Amino acid sequence: MEKLENDLDGVVPCSSLAVDSILRVGTAGAIWGLCTGPYDARKQGLSGVANAAFVARSVGGFGLQCGLVAGVFTVTRCGLRKYRGKNDLVNGLIAGAVAGATVAARTRNWAQVVGTACLVSAFSAAADYSRTM
Repeated sequence: MEKLENDLDGVVPCSSLAVDSILRVGTAGAIWGLCTGPYDARKQGLSGVANAAFVARSVGGFGLQCGLVAGVFTVTRCGLRKYRGKNDLVNGLIAGAVAGATVAARTRNWAQVVGTACLVSAFSAAADYSRTM
């Protein structure tokens, strides 16, 4: 299966890859929100409609945030691959930094933006490196 994905990597448009990653990772984020939402609502002492609303916001928030990171990362990585003509670790490093900075930008705290960009970049490069082994 890995070989087939690598063969299709240069053929499939970046937009299709982005939609696929947004749906996959966004769904995973929504499931994470569905798992953590009830726990956090109970911890805050919510019940009834307030509990349900909190869980729904948790599902939507985690789903959107995870989908955003996945989409930005995929589009950036694919665009860099096409622009540079290479499929190497640099693409993952840069795409991870852009995706991390995008998510942390809403905090407007530059230390957090830089830290998140570096963290996501390192994880992205590690994932790319492990895929090539």
